[in-house]
Amino acid sequence: MEKNDIISNLFRSEFSKIVAVLSNLFGIKHIEIAEEIASETFLTAMETWPYKGVPENPSAWLFAVAKNKAKNHFKRDSIFRDKIAKQMQENRTEEFDFDLSDKNIADSQLQMLFTICHPTISEKSQISLALRILGGFGIDEIADAFLTNKETINKRLQRAKEKLRSENIQMEIPPNDRLLPRLDSVLRTIYLVFNEGYYSERNSSLIRQELCLEAMNLNYLLLQNGHTNTHFSNSLMSLMCFHSSRLEARLTDKGEIILYQDQDEKLWDTELIEKGFYYLQQASKWEIASKYYLEASIAYWHTVKKDTKEKWESIFKLYNILLKIDYTPIADLNRIFALSKIKGNKRALTEAEKLNLKDNHFYHLLLSELHKGSDENREKRALENALKLCKTETERKFIRRKMERFQKSEESRPHNNV
Repeated sequence: MEKNDIISNLFRSEFSKIVAVLSNLFGIKHIEIAEEIASETFLTAMETWPYKGVPENPSAWLFAVAKNKAKNHFKRDSIFRDKIAKQMQENRTEEFDFDLSDKNIADSQLQMLFTICHPTISEKSQISLALRILGGFGIDEIADAFLTNKETINKRLQRAKEKLRSENIQMEIPPNDRLLPRLDSVLRTIYLVFNEGYYSERNSSLIRQELCLEAMNLNYLLLQNGHTNTHFSNSLMSLMCFHSSRLEARLTDKGEIILYQDQDEKLWDTELIEKGFYYLQQASKWEIASKYYLEASIAYWHTVKKDTKEKWESIFKLYNILLKIDYTPIADLNRIFALSKIKGNKRALTEAEKLNLKDNHFYHLLLSELHKGSDENREKRALENALKLCKTETERKFIRRKMERFQKSEESRPHNNV
């Protein structure tokens, strides 16, 4: 592996640890100083390692350099030093203590996760902060992920950090009486990061695996702590494992969509499926059926490739329960597809047409599927409507490919010459 690749990979994993520990020590008000010290640490690595070689323990080297830089900053900046010294005195900290134990790193990262997902901060800012501070994503990468520019992301991050300062938000895991509502906000942010990676409407790439992986890394922070290892965090991890297990099979080498029924089962990641089942079992220890648990259970059945009555009836029943606690049109469309597998396309069409989601391209794609083999004109019309409404070029190519057989059919028909 090239030295720059090593540094890039370490930036992903170690940047957040340094920022979280320093922010925990100095206070979240000084998060930008923590980021600056972490960035300078990696800059030193880029300047040093190509000539002196990669240290035997790169992470330990980075932590040692960050510790020295933090101490130097503390001594050099008198204004900063006075403020922090007062804070340390209030917290009964006798001296500058840069605790890099595994426990303190994990605790600091978890506290940071709750801090940046504070309800006073907008949803978009929460996601951007999570990717930047805890995921080590560059500004360019975040802008690319959400199809915007660097200036917008920078302003979003600055506003969020100013909010942390003005609201005097503390870096902490909320006490038990406030934990569940705050945990819900954290889980929603993780869920949105994962969904953006699993199906991106705003990016040229339909799937962004790095976002899926980062969401799972953030969720793992929750599972490592006894207070946040709950039914909900286990359910969400199970859901993400099951979905991630099929990522490699969802697109061709050219980036074209492969429908579920056409996916190569050999490309499914059995280790992730096993992990998904493990976390689903852990979640079932609580007598709760949350949104994440129901979605994870549905995702589990999709790791069973063979079409069976039990499979589709189970999926249908799970969607019925899910829609009662968290209705979304997409979930309803998926429920109707499951119904078509049980009762046939005609019955499913009746249910689908009741929804009348004319502005939703998934609705028209479902109609085209349900008309297949019975009404070619309606199938074609549904695909044309879906093509007009879909937002990604990947999906447009997929729909055009489905429409090719209609063009071939028309070309093969005899024409009357006048």
